[in-house]
Amino acid sequence: MKNVDVYKQYFSAECTFGGVERRGVAVWLNAESDSGMIRYEIGVTFFPHRDDEDFAVSYDACALKELLRTKGRRSKKRDEQCLAQLRAVADEISVALNGTIHWEKPLREAEYGC
Repeated sequence: MKNVDVYKQYFSAECTFGGVERRGVAVWLNAESDSGMIRYEIGVTFFPHRDDEDFAVSYDACALKELLRTKGRRSKKRDEQCLAQLRAVADEISVALNGTIHWEKPLREAEYGC
């Protein structure tokens, strides 16, 4: 099984989950291929981000959504199709976690995998 982080980025956010105020969020697109099948999922996790150095991601305010599961393999075209859905799906996930992602306030540059 090959697992690739297609995209990952941290943003400023607002969320209170489990009685803990969270000011940061990690958003990612992951691709997983195995035995001729490809699966893409988007994940969101809110974390406290108490200062500029605090990127201690907590996994209680976390959710995933599968975008695609099909025969085939990872491709640049599929990556781009899934990335085009990222913000809308991540916003949908964040609403379910009672959070808001501030897309215009990135905390770090985007990371793209191979």
